[in-house]
Amino acid sequence: MKIHVDLFVVLLLIGTAMLTLGTAEAAPHKVLVVMSYHESMPWEKEIREGIEAKLAQNATIKYVYMNTKNNFAGGAAKAREALEVYYEFKPDGIIAADDDAVSLFVVPYIKDRVKTPVMFCGVNAEPEVYGFPASNVSGILERAHFRESIAFLHQLKPSVRRIAFLTNDNPTGKAYQEQIRHEAGTYPSTIAAVKLVKTLEEALVVTRELKKRSDALFVIAMEGLLDASGKPLSEKDAFRTLSQSYGKPVIGINEFNIKSGLLCAVAKSGQEQGATAAKMLLQAMQGTPVSQIPISRNKHGKRLLNITVMKALGIVPRPVFLVGTQLVDTESE
Repeated sequence: MKIHVDLFVVLLLIGTAMLTLGTAEAAPHKVLVVMSYHESMPWEKEIREGIEAKLAQNATIKYVYMNTKNNFAGGAAKAREALEVYYEFKPDGIIAADDDAVSLFVVPYIKDRVKTPVMFCGVNAEPEVYGFPASNVSGILERAHFRESIAFLHQLKPSVRRIAFLTNDNPTGKAYQEQIRHEAGTYPSTIAAVKLVKTLEEALVVTRELKKRSDALFVIAMEGLLDASGKPLSEKDAFRTLSQSYGKPVIGINEFNIKSGLLCAVAKSGQEQGATAAKMLLQAMQGTPVSQIPISRNKHGKRLLNITVMKALGIVPRPVFLVGTQLVDTESE
């Protein structure tokens, strides 16, 4: 009997060892995600949700946040910190979210310098600006649905003829300005102006000027706009102040913009950006050459309408124009 028991124990130990070995062999990939902005920013949360939807079961993920919306001057130091994490963590792949992570981290330290595959997302500039595609870099571009959002606004308020754009005077804002310049001829409204500002005070002055020259205002990428004391504002605070000052329809580009008090949007999705980059990176980590993974761009847009703002502006849309539209209220403070 004792011999049978001992044999059972030995077989059990061997089975456990083999199971442990199999688990070790099936260990997930390691992925470093370098985010341009701060962890609490809604856009970064959306991207992270998309990444984890695709990679949570396949990878151990480490995040680095560069905080460039609140402290762009410190971005270069944060990029060096990300490089230190890269060498310590030894990831199988990298995701770089938004232009600052690409320009400050990927281009000077990673592009064509290592074999680790990199997928970017949230990039507003043209890929040629960064020398992409590169031997180890591909990804998904981010393009706002300006044309579609203006067309949606026209359905809600047909009297809108002239629209102005207002954005932060930073690399993201300038990239959006370039997109508008390229697409302007296809928009269903005349562009009254495209203004870039650095402070809330400047933005309020410009907004009052634009109110006289336009029927609606498109506000874009205001996270980090400086208040009177030089403190970076959240996009929610900036948008609410500017919307009140303008007093006419104000539209945006993201779901969280509309929930914070803007009228409407055909919103782009951070989840789409993150999930697409993660899917592309998984292909590369599983052996597909990066050269065979072409750069793509976002495709999907979600129609959103803030009914709190709609009622305050006295807009009564035809029911047919609300088909397929998500209705939201302004979120509380």
